[in-house]
Amino acid sequence: MAERVDISVVVPLYNEAESLPELVEWIDRVAVENALSYEIVMIDDGSSDDSWEVIEDLKSRYAAVRAIGFARNYGKSAALYCGFEAARGEVVFTMDADLQDSPDEIPRMRRMILDEGYDLVSGWKRKRHDPAGKRWPSKFFNLTARIVSGIKLHDFNCGLKAYRRKVVKAIEVYGEMHRYIPILAKNAGFRRIGEKVVEHRERKYGVSKFGLERMLKGYLDLITVTFMSRFGRSPMYFFGGLGTLMFLLGGATTVWVVAEKIYSQSHGLPWRGVTEQPLFYLALAAVVLGVQLFLAGFLGELINRNSPERNKYLIDRRID
Repeated sequence: MAERVDISVVVPLYNEAESLPELVEWIDRVAVENALSYEIVMIDDGSSDDSWEVIEDLKSRYAAVRAIGFARNYGKSAALYCGFEAARGEVVFTMDADLQDSPDEIPRMRRMILDEGYDLVSGWKRKRHDPAGKRWPSKFFNLTARIVSGIKLHDFNCGLKAYRRKVVKAIEVYGEMHRYIPILAKNAGFRRIGEKVVEHRERKYGVSKFGLERMLKGYLDLITVTFMSRFGRSPMYFFGGLGTLMFLLGGATTVWVVAEKIYSQSHGLPWRGVTEQPLFYLALAAVVLGVQLFLAGFLGELINRNSPERNKYLIDRRID
């Protein structure tokens, strides 16, 4: 079994060769000053610069450095997933490689996990050194995430976070879900989620690797994670319920259109043919969509029934 350490620092990176030596030296200094055994798990997300060569050099100077290199750029979520799998620390930290996150926050955030009982502590960059074009969309994004998830965090996407070991081993980060790790943790049963104001530094080297398209992806991912948390194990509740509602609404409308025509004819009132009324075709469309949604829910249940994860639950305590 791999030797357990006090802290693991998982660092996803993409073209950050210039900042890595300073970051590793800083983490090492903080760990030594606080008498912490540590490891730094670097995940090179398909960098096209000299990042991997720099990591190899750092490994020769710091025994605590470990690294995983992707063949191409897969994204931050993939990097975190592999980093979490490899982490051996009692407390696991995530930190961006651009030196905007301060390793000096590590001791206090670790105490919040171990002494104050939090499962996850997220950093809050109250004072951000980013252009307004990034700050204001981020504020709106975080407000929406707070309302939808019920988790009272100011900065869901802060790269600096601390986790109890069992949290990172229980959650699965995929797609672009790194923005919603607190929501994934809550859905897995870890509800003691805290927040700490952290220092946010100006970028020292290079440029940001994230563009405005991440805002659109962020909202699509929020819809996905919300849907999966509520209906992931029972898709029929959503698709079947919505399909049944549309089927009944369309069927009732069709009956009403036909009954209204028959009534008008029998009482000598002006009437229109059923097929001449746009409402009839809308009702038929609702019936067809209702059946399709119901079948989608049924297929979802069949897929879920045959999934190897269908009965995977987090067991926190046991008495035999």
